[in-house]
Amino acid sequence: MALVLNEEQTLLRDSARNLITDKAPIAHFRKLRDDKDARGYSPEMWQTFAEMGFCGLLVPEEFGGSGLGHVEAGIVAEEIGHTVLPSPFVATAVLAASAIARGGSKVQKQEHLPKIAEGKLLGALAIDEGAKHRPLSVKLKAERAGNGFRLNGAKGFVVDGHVADVLVVAARTSGADSDRNGVTLFLVNPKTKGVEVERTIMVDAHNSARVNFSNVELTADNVLGEVDQGRSLLDGVLNAGRAVVASEMLGVADEAFGRTAQYLKERKQFGKLIGEFQALQHRISHLYVDVEVTRAAVLKALQSLDEDYDNATGIVAVAKARAGTTGTLAVQEALQMHGGIGMTDQFDIGLFMKRMRVCQELFGDSNYQGEQLALMRAY
Repeated sequence: MALVLNEEQTLLRDSARNLITDKAPIAHFRKLRDDKDARGYSPEMWQTFAEMGFCGLLVPEEFGGSGLGHVEAGIVAEEIGHTVLPSPFVATAVLAASAIARGGSKVQKQEHLPKIAEGKLLGALAIDEGAKHRPLSVKLKAERAGNGFRLNGAKGFVVDGHVADVLVVAARTSGADSDRNGVTLFLVNPKTKGVEVERTIMVDAHNSARVNFSNVELTADNVLGEVDQGRSLLDGVLNAGRAVVASEMLGVADEAFGRTAQYLKERKQFGKLIGEFQALQHRISHLYVDVEVTRAAVLKALQSLDEDYDNATGIVAVAKARAGTTGTLAVQEALQMHGGIGMTDQFDIGLFMKRMRVCQELFGDSNYQGEQLALMRAY
């Protein structure tokens, strides 16, 4: 498949770009941050997303969604990156929607997916337990209790977990902490007795949560997929999240590049535009090439998920790793070429650097993705 958007996807990109640029420029993010908004996102903007069909991109048509694909989800995420829009899009419309659509029972799908598509239900994925992304290490225990399970343990870095109406929780139902088998996914209402959710404000002023589970009683109806067999479902959901986050990182990198290229055409030093200096020309040209190569890798990963969902792990790892290295280079070069003013909060460049740092860690940084590729190829 050609690494370009088709006509319908181009129209979707233009619609998302016009909406986000008009309704949620960086001033929108700054207001939420400076007001210390308890939700960390705009419910009005989220409802507009729902009306535009963005919330239901990965929801099958029979459950009220548009039944499109990961390319379309990545298109919206890339535009989100251009204005660092605080939104539960990845947590809800990608991760929670994918998990329920692919692993849920008919009852679970009917209960949750229409609400996700309508923007009336927020979800979050609770997987990480340590300082770094280690999905193979699941210590949260789900022990048999009567006809159900009892959860004990904690999760961290649960993106948008503080506003979630349902949590997709990975728990250990058998085996040792790092065994591949023995992991089960559960749908948990955060209002259930024994669940404590603590909002944490990240360095980019977006929000995640720490979630503690203390003797949380669940029934068999809370199980998502099959008991002890949740790993394959989780792997696919994480791949979808990684590819869409890579798209957001691409948007951040592209915006940082564009703003820097424009600045080189305006800023004068020693009586000349700094864009006339050959050293800066080389650096901005190198950055442009890097961004475009990453654009191809990200689109290929999204297309691969749509074409062969279960076998896209390798290219998704490439895309997430490339987006991480390219994005880091983009924001660092932007900061340096803007000079001292780039360090100030009144200038927007620093906001992109902070968002990029969070996205790097989300679902595994570039080093983690490189390690996964090496393991897959038996290096």
